[in-house]
Amino acid sequence: MPLQNRVTPFGELIVEPSRGGFFGNRGGRFHGDDRRLGARRHYVSKAWICCLLAFKGRQRDVWGQSYTELFFLDEPTALASGHRPCFECRRAAAVTFAEKFSGAARRATAAEMDLVLHRERLAQDRRTKRMHPVSLGDLPDGVFVTLSSEDAFAVNGKRLLRWSPGGYTEAIARPSGRAMMLTPPAIRDVLARGYAPHWHPSAASL
Repeated sequence: MPLQNRVTPFGELIVEPSRGGFFGNRGGRFHGDDRRLGARRHYVSKAWICCLLAFKGRQRDVWGQSYTELFFLDEPTALASGHRPCFECRRAAAVTFAEKFSGAARRATAAEMDLVLHRERLAQDRRTKRMHPVSLGDLPDGVFVTLSSEDAFAVNGKRLLRWSPGGYTEAIARPSGRAMMLTPPAIRDVLARGYAPHWHPSAASL
């Protein structure tokens, strides 16, 4: 039976049977012994990371006694929900991300990034998604926005790609005007400075 472990660009956890492209966690275990989520907050610490699906042949009992494993369609989805690259299994990507995060000569530490991202990804209630008003014309590729508070779109050149759990389903012309950004502003800046996330193959087929 599929678990409630797929992450949307809104940061929500849903049940989805299709396989994700990336794996991650939110600092520890928050599922119950019945492998279900309770009503409490769906994270343990500020360290929300995005990992590879396979690393050094390790095998995991998903939603067992260890941390709560999560899965993402692709890296732009993980970034939109506030996760950063893992320094263990994705060392090169994490170093590049941290260098572009600070925008200075000194590389940002994991703790520094986590502190900023935790403020930017959650609303004041520390449970719901924080959204940020932006101009659509100013956004780099890989940023997620919503135009209606229901659907999520990824910026991809002059297009917006409609997200679904199984892949991108539609490309529309990027409109002018304002939208609500799902990606934390600090991650938007990382993307603007040249960090190149890994997209789901469906993005290239539209």
